[in-house]
Amino acid sequence: MLRFSKKHSYPGILICVEGIDGSGKSTQMDLLYSWLKNKNIDVISTQWNSSDLISSTTKKAKKKNLLSGRTFSLLHAVDFADRLEKTIKPALKAGFVVLADRYVYTAFARDVARNVDSKWVRNMYGFAIKPDITFYFDVSPKVSLERICANRQPSFYEAGMDMKFSNNPYKSYVIFQNRIVEEYNSMVDEYGLIKVDAMASIHEKQNFIREKVVEILKKNKINIEG
Repeated sequence: MLRFSKKHSYPGILICVEGIDGSGKSTQMDLLYSWLKNKNIDVISTQWNSSDLISSTTKKAKKKNLLSGRTFSLLHAVDFADRLEKTIKPALKAGFVVLADRYVYTAFARDVARNVDSKWVRNMYGFAIKPDITFYFDVSPKVSLERICANRQPSFYEAGMDMKFSNNPYKSYVIFQNRIVEEYNSMVDEYGLIKVDAMASIHEKQNFIREKVVEILKKNKINIEG
């Protein structure tokens, strides 16, 4: 984990958002992306489990509902490694701002919630680049579930049904996501995650995030117009 503990030396900036589903992090990332583009900042975005190399394999495996916690972890690690080398690093080297909707902390939270050894998971991602700033959107699993169910039903793995906490997917979801939230909260001090109140208004959250991002931009001598 030595490399992950040190600030990267690239001219670009890596900004990450974390939190359980329904926390509003993706909406805030989209707003931040548009704002930076309007400020003439070179910016790209990347999402968890989106590598062309492995994401289709992961989706097929999920459909069979047979993934173990460690297999899940390994597949996501391969996906992350591919995106790191092909997307994140090149963009940072070119001086871009990289917005990552989920980063290694997602693995640290979800995999450990599936009883995978925390030290093993952290060591596996030891090659990762340390973000310049990471926002953690803090929301309760019950609120998360309500927001998700307004549009869809929680998926098998999202609800932690593979852990057999309950035959009821909604009860299982709350139990499993509670475990994930506990892991996230333990990482706030461990990795310096910045907590964002997911219950605040969209406007309030975006203003808070922009203030922190402007500080990072100025610190890295990246000019922001307006």
